[in-house]
Amino acid sequence: MLYVIGAWWGATGLILYLGRRHKRTFALTLSVASALLIPGALLLRWSSHERSIAGACLGFAASLILWGWLEMSFLLGAVTGPRRAACPAGCRGVRHFGHAVEAILYHELATLAAAALIIAISWRAANSIGLWTFMMLWGMRISAKLNLFFGVRNTAEVMLPPHLKYLVAFFGRRRLNLLFPFSVTLAMSLSVLLIAVAYSAPSWDFGACKLALLATLAALASFEHWMLVMPMRADAPWRMLRSAE
Repeated sequence: MLYVIGAWWGATGLILYLGRRHKRTFALTLSVASALLIPGALLLRWSSHERSIAGACLGFAASLILWGWLEMSFLLGAVTGPRRAACPAGCRGVRHFGHAVEAILYHELATLAAAALIIAISWRAANSIGLWTFMMLWGMRISAKLNLFFGVRNTAEVMLPPHLKYLVAFFGRRRLNLLFPFSVTLAMSLSVLLIAVAYSAPSWDFGACKLALLATLAALASFEHWMLVMPMRADAPWRMLRSAE
């Protein structure tokens, strides 16, 4: 659990920090991140055949590397969507939703392509932790985006770098939306279920480790969702990084 929390906090903080640096650093940053894609894919391939605690942890890390590239490419503005401007005044409803999709379309297509790659690598493999990690990250990110669009108290706009501030126009503002209770209940229930199954395992082995990793990730998804409705800054866990800039 500490391994997942540390990886999540560190990776998210690093990506947020790099996204706020000067634009002249973006090309080098993305080049270094892209250079890690092949080692990440190879690590995922290797770990997919390892039914061990090390295999589970490394498979999780490999999936996080691939996911990190997707998040970084978005926050650096390299892979976003065909729309790079806010909606005109008075835009709402289905048209507004369509514009929101246009703003992130290329990123979602890239995520779909990455998911297809991971499925191909992990198909019928002995260790599927990389696949389930990626799918859980994707699912919780889609849920968060939908909740931001429908409206929450804390829109997390402070986490956006200046060149993506136009996305704030697609964030709804309200105390709560109808989707939120379902999103957070699903994430919390999944976490509790996975933890219960992991602790009921007869021994601490690959299966229990895999379930514990995914359970912690689901708990973090719940935490991220709760932060959307809390009266606090969404970047509170990473404020120390901002003060160091």
